[in-house]
Amino acid sequence: MRIGIEAQRIFRSKKHGMDIVALNSILALQQIDKVNEYFIFTNEQEDTNCLQETENFKIIRNSGHSYPVWEQIILPLLIKKHHIDVLHCTSNTAPLFVSVPTIITLHDIIYLENSPLKIKGTPYQKWGNFYRSKIVPMVLKKAKKVITVSEFEKNRISESIHFENNILDTIYNGVSEHFFIQSTDGQLSFAKYRYHLPDSFMFLLGNTDPKKNIARTLQAYDIYRKRVENPVPLVIADFSNETLMKELQLNDINEDIIPLIHLIGYVQNSDLPFIYQLSTAFLYPSTRESFGIPILEAMACGIPVLTSNTASMPEVAGDAALYMNPFDIFDIAKNIIEITENKETRENLIAKGLKRVENFRWFKTAEKLIEVYKSF
Repeated sequence: MRIGIEAQRIFRSKKHGMDIVALNSILALQQIDKVNEYFIFTNEQEDTNCLQETENFKIIRNSGHSYPVWEQIILPLLIKKHHIDVLHCTSNTAPLFVSVPTIITLHDIIYLENSPLKIKGTPYQKWGNFYRSKIVPMVLKKAKKVITVSEFEKNRISESIHFENNILDTIYNGVSEHFFIQSTDGQLSFAKYRYHLPDSFMFLLGNTDPKKNIARTLQAYDIYRKRVENPVPLVIADFSNETLMKELQLNDINEDIIPLIHLIGYVQNSDLPFIYQLSTAFLYPSTRESFGIPILEAMACGIPVLTSNTASMPEVAGDAALYMNPFDIFDIAKNIIEITENKETRENLIAKGLKRVENFRWFKTAEKLIEVYKSF
């Protein structure tokens, strides 16, 4: 079988959720499937070393087009050119007109639940939500199989969209193997130097997307640091100083908090295990996620996790995380105190997390994907 996988953005240097899922799924497929032929349709960007061709995996690069043009015009032409039998689109959208069965990984439908132009975010994020809001309902009608990443999201999708013949199914994401490896003292020392990390800290993956809940987390941290004698500093990745200052002003947080907050910029996925392993705890306060891979990454690194009691987070973390109400800054602050001050809580979460994360490996994701491909 000749299987096409749309993975247009996996070579960009600053990868985020859907890019990481697509890349790791492909890498796992390479390891376990030596029979089918795979054609990875992608763009020509900076990080070309993250995926290499093998005998039955070919990388088809095509550059210089906007995403809609690439997806709706270029991709269908490439599918015909390479005689693809089935196409797997990995990031919510797909071409409207293709002559082969299409599988779509639908990570979430946030852009269908609210007006895409009214959702807070950057102009780029708003444009992406607008494009998806128009394309997704049309392509889902033509898809032969729709995959999502959690039972939570499956239920949300089912409530909004009617599917016939049980074409909607759940395949969980996984955790990359390098998160399970204990880093050397040298690697940890270098990471601490490179990212200017304090001796102890809580770790938070920042983002301007409103669902990441950074504003409330900063308010909660302000409450926390006033309630304890020696507050643990907060390290935030992928968050600018300009955005931080704006959030402090909007939420009336005194600037004397700034020495406790360390902004380290974007962290490459290969460096993330070092940051996790150096941290005291990992905070994942998102209000809405279809999965939440960072929860499992922290668990694999042996770090206690504080996350939200909403959306997919309880499904992913099970009994191995401390939960908070992400809409209540006082509850967030209370649980930050618990996870930083209570050694017994921390040790219990670490033990449960190491056990929990074993349920989520990329080879399991790949095995289920192959079953889907073989059904066509």
